[in-house]
Amino acid sequence: MKRATILIAGLALILAACGEGTDVIVSGEGDQVGISVSGEGRVSGAPDTLTLNIGINLERDTVAQATDDAAQRATDLIEALKAEGVEEVDIQTANYSIYPEYDYRNDTRRLIGYRVSNDVRVKIRDLDRAGAIIDAASAQGGDDVVVQGVSFSLEDNELLVVAAREAAWKDAQGKAEQLARLAGVGLGTPTAISESFSAPPITQRFADAEATLAASTPIQAGELDVRVTIQVTFGLG
Repeated sequence: MKRATILIAGLALILAACGEGTDVIVSGEGDQVGISVSGEGRVSGAPDTLTLNIGINLERDTVAQATDDAAQRATDLIEALKAEGVEEVDIQTANYSIYPEYDYRNDTRRLIGYRVSNDVRVKIRDLDRAGAIIDAASAQGGDDVVVQGVSFSLEDNELLVVAAREAAWKDAQGKAEQLARLAGVGLGTPTAISESFSAPPITQRFADAEATLAASTPIQAGELDVRVTIQVTFGLG
């Protein structure tokens, strides 16, 4: 018990000298004494999927006219997506709404028509043709098309996660070995390991439909970071 107390005190002095930012904890008593460190691995890779919200938003004098026109344009838009190679399973209705539009000027409320909004969420997996696919679908909506934004994701990220995990392990192990060496103790085997990983999406937004249709839409996928963080507790040898 006395030796465990001395080790903890000695390591505490070393950590104090290291200053802030060293993610290390020394804890436990007796056989449970150990060094706990965090490690991070970050690997970049090109996204493989683009998710797009696109749809129809129009106003007509009557509900019947608004729903009919919106249905036809939405159908044409979806058919254009399919014609460009988007699978039906990758097209999902994201929003459908009907509501009256009023003019509130001159302290009165006057019904001016009905607005129908019909949006679909689309996954585009052929990123090289993403711009052409967006243009083809948008053309079917004309002035009533709405493009709310695109986001990129990395659905097939297994290899990147493996590489990031290896980098995180090397980071954690390097910290633990250095601390054990500075403390003059041997580093034992790991007694506890936990991890988390993330690949945040890249999001882009179009200002409006007119800007989208003004020219062939450029789509730049960039890269996504896959980050793995691990917490490892090593025993003392």
